[in-house]
Amino acid sequence: MSLAVLIVIAAIACLLGRLKWRRTSITLFTVCAVLFLAVGCGWVPQWMLGELQSRDAAKPAIAWGDRNVIVLLGAGTQRVAGADGVEPGAFSYARFVETVEQYQACRQAKPNCMIIVSGGDARKTGESEAAVYQTTLVRMGIPVGDIKQEPKSMNTWQNAEFTSGILKAHGADRVVIVSSGFHLQRGALYFSHFGVAATLVRGDYLQAQPSLLPLAYNFTVTDLALHEYIGIARYHAYNALGWNPERTLPGQA
Repeated sequence: MSLAVLIVIAAIACLLGRLKWRRTSITLFTVCAVLFLAVGCGWVPQWMLGELQSRDAAKPAIAWGDRNVIVLLGAGTQRVAGADGVEPGAFSYARFVETVEQYQACRQAKPNCMIIVSGGDARKTGESEAAVYQTTLVRMGIPVGDIKQEPKSMNTWQNAEFTSGILKAHGADRVVIVSSGFHLQRGALYFSHFGVAATLVRGDYLQAQPSLLPLAYNFTVTDLALHEYIGIARYHAYNALGWNPERTLPGQA
């Protein structure tokens, strides 16, 4: 996404140069070059990721309730050539580890602990993300009876919308959301819209790679951060336009 934007800016600068708008063309080329270095050398993505993740950098101490639910937000699935079945996406494994650790901590404190895995077949692999993630959690030692699937959602907004109903039906008094650090802020915003007050726990903390030369990795993490910022901005824009469903307050039926 970010690299594509820079290519478009460069193309516009070339077109303006042909049209003899030399000052504007030079200005756009300069902006493009500065942005290319700022992103590729890590300055921009480091700032963007810091803004998204800093509030959740420290993992919270959790006071477990009587009816506890850990919501695992997924990071996609993939069908690998030459391998059998569908596997969790590459960014999901730190989330699995954190979910299992939180479940174990919950079970040490209280007997009533459940994990919700939320996600449909957005990647068209033939299996829902929830089903694939449940299989992985069972392999990691979680009893299948303590896992509940939400297999219909296709994005984070629907994760929040559909999972909120399960949480209310279960009567959860402590909700913990586990996801990547860069994704938690948007996830919490969406869940809050549907009346879910949750404790946020990061599975990983993504960082840019400072470098004297531009790196493709820094463009990749910039795109991940941009996706989150766009999702947050879209939420607020839709609220202003009245396109989102009415907000539910925490504890409201």
